[in-house]
Amino acid sequence: MELNADFDARTVVHSANVEWQPSPMKGVDRRMLDRIGGEVARATTIVRFAADSQFSAHTHDGGEEFIVLDGVFQDDYGDFPAGTYVRNPPTTSHTPGSKPGCTIFVKLWQFDPDDRNQFHKTMTDELGASVDGVATAELHRDAREVVTYHHIDANTAFDSTDAGGIELLVIGGSIVENGETLGQGAWLRLPPDAPLSAVAGVEGAKVWMKTGHLRSVTPPTV
Repeated sequence: MELNADFDARTVVHSANVEWQPSPMKGVDRRMLDRIGGEVARATTIVRFAADSQFSAHTHDGGEEFIVLDGVFQDDYGDFPAGTYVRNPPTTSHTPGSKPGCTIFVKLWQFDPDDRNQFHKTMTDELGASVDGVATAELHRDAREVVTYHHIDANTAFDSTDAGGIELLVIGGSIVENGETLGQGAWLRLPPDAPLSAVAGVEGAKVWMKTGHLRSVTPPTV
């Protein structure tokens, strides 16, 4: 399966308008944003766990990173409430689920194969002081990518010229980019060397962003 697999094109998905699709596990549904592969895939997805649902134990050969958007995500490593950013590198394993239910934004098979840096962070705890109306938290940095979280004041410019591709998820509020309003749940991917030029809406915006990671994109080797 290939979905939004042209990484040289600007891509936007307003996820709130995408129908939920059932996963192989009862009680776990998903909204696919991009995908290369079948059930084992290089994928970016919004996943919804119903209350008392659970995936079977599995190993992430290609790594997994996710943000808890609502509810509480639970696995062998603990309970992660909304606003938590988690990186589970290649070779890690767990049994994910949620007693109260939750929704996560998750990226699979997009790690450096040698990455072994497993951690989680509360994104708001990492925010620095606001600079020109934008408060920034650096969540992760390595030679291939930078992951950040931002609180942007109302009607404030939000720009980036980072090479290697730009990807963002609007977690709250809205931004306007390329004349298009991106509200809560909107996902934007810009190709390498394409700059980001956006403005937050009247309520401001909360945005997760990753840059530098689209220089080379390959599907997983199964």
